[in-house]
Amino acid sequence: MKMKGKFQLMKRVCLVLSLGVILASCKKDIDQVSEPELVAKDYHQTAVTQFVTSGDIKYAYRVLGDQEGTPLLMISALGGSMDDWDPAVTNGIAQKNKVIIFDIQGVGATNGKTPDNIADMAKSAVSFIKALGVGKVNLMGFSMGSFVSQQIALTEPALVNKIILTGTGPKGSQGLSNLPNLLAAAAGLSPEESFLKFGFTSSAASQAAGKQSWARVQKRILNRDIPLSQEGSLAELTAVLGWAQPYPNALAELKRITQPVLIVQGENDLPVPVINAINMSQSFPDAKLIIYPDSGHSAFTQNYEQFVPAANAFLEK
Repeated sequence: MKMKGKFQLMKRVCLVLSLGVILASCKKDIDQVSEPELVAKDYHQTAVTQFVTSGDIKYAYRVLGDQEGTPLLMISALGGSMDDWDPAVTNGIAQKNKVIIFDIQGVGATNGKTPDNIADMAKSAVSFIKALGVGKVNLMGFSMGSFVSQQIALTEPALVNKIILTGTGPKGSQGLSNLPNLLAAAAGLSPEESFLKFGFTSSAASQAAGKQSWARVQKRILNRDIPLSQEGSLAELTAVLGWAQPYPNALAELKRITQPVLIVQGENDLPVPVINAINMSQSFPDAKLIIYPDSGHSAFTQNYEQFVPAANAFLEK
């Protein structure tokens, strides 16, 4: 009975997740927010979905920008697909770098079963990278994607050049195990309200920035990804909660990652408290930490005007 009750709770939490986060990628009837032109070229809206096969998995991906050099592979957050990245970030980085966004196994237009642990997600991402024929990549991971990025760097270091981590924490992150309670508390919120609650603070400035980010994420209309299934949602949540389990050796393990790392965190990150980013910055041999005030889990989108130049400068060095 205990196992059954736990499973039902997980299903309920995943429903909250799918309503509050995943439907953000398929909601189209929104008020458009007027703001200045963000970038010279809008790659995010026009990039064609391509496919590459590794084994039985057909990975969906898009290439943004026409730059040469080491590409930046962006790995999505819990419940996210290619369409859940903020174009202000993807377009901004694509002005200076080749950017690759993709769907992990079982998400969006990529077939297969979504892994229920971070280690297998990392293996799937590595299979995708090798299928592309790319010898080395830069990685940018947001939230769950940052966990996957860390795992790739630990298990396949030769593939990784530089790493950007945001909304991040090590294995056993402080506060991350409280995620089911946070999701359950958001059960009555609309998709936009959930997006704002999890990603931004309660201040007027942060909420306004969140609403603008929400509107930008919805702009791509054609060939959008389908929402993550309930089975896929449960698998991803299980993977994140597995990462949250106590792991005393986590920070010591990060010392093995010798690549340059840029860590970007909100001072008021709700799912992954900022102390995790601080601890990580002191563990990586070569790390730079940026903490944005009055910012939450989506600090890098709220502060895209500062983040994009910082990310481009980091990748250029």
